[in-house]
Amino acid sequence: MAGTALAAGVLTVAATLSLGLAAVGGAAVTAQRVAGAADAAALAAADAASGAVMTGEDPCALAARVAAASGARLSACQVDALTATVEVRAGYAGLVALSRARAGPPAGG
Repeated sequence: MAGTALAAGVLTVAATLSLGLAAVGGAAVTAQRVAGAADAAALAAADAASGAVMTGEDPCALAARVAAASGARLSACQVDALTATVEVRAGYAGLVALSRARAGPPAGG
């Protein structure tokens, strides 16, 4: 009887740890996906602002489309001259992953 209770306890602990690790792993993947979406959105907006990409869209509208293609949502976008700064969000298990990115020509020079 004691062996059965011990085995059940070990299995419960192992299952709990597995679920916790899966949640942490999923959150880490989501954070990386959002960071990539922010980078791509900022680059798209900066390219549209500089004329490197010929589009009839506003640079921030293009950034929103690029973020959505990555499964994220553009929550802020600002274009100053040729530099674009964006903020992108995506949810996972009731939490929100947030990433900011900036793209444009190098400062100074």
